[in-house]
Amino acid sequence: MAKQLTIFVENRAGRLKSISENLHKNHIDIRAFTIQDRGDYGLLRLIVDKPNDAYLALADVGCACALKDVLAVSVPDQPGNFHKLTSALAANNVNITDAYGFVLQPHKTGICCMEIEQSQLPKAAQIVREAGFTVLEDEELYSL
Repeated sequence: MAKQLTIFVENRAGRLKSISENLHKNHIDIRAFTIQDRGDYGLLRLIVDKPNDAYLALADVGCACALKDVLAVSVPDQPGNFHKLTSALAANNVNITDAYGFVLQPHKTGICCMEIEQSQLPKAAQIVREAGFTVLEDEELYSL
């Protein structure tokens, strides 16, 4: 299963620079990220090529961070496919608690990374496959 690194970041100038600098020094490639504002703090979610190494590198410099399994799904970039994906999960009572996506060019392949309750991940992966989508294994996602 693919891993996402979530980092609790103080909302001040330069904090993201220190995180990115630490990852750069440790030869860790950021593949995708999102930032959510939470007032004095924010949440930085990363998909990186070496999530365990990134976690250790950031924890060593005092960053509050966590590794979490995410469901990474390859979705052909066509109208209606996100609806098809979310409908299949909803029909089986699987709740998506957080998600983000991006499109790879020139292949026009969408990648949707979804946080789902950990106990429902195996069920969700099976539902997604049965709906005709591809669940990306960790190394497949990290090497995109």
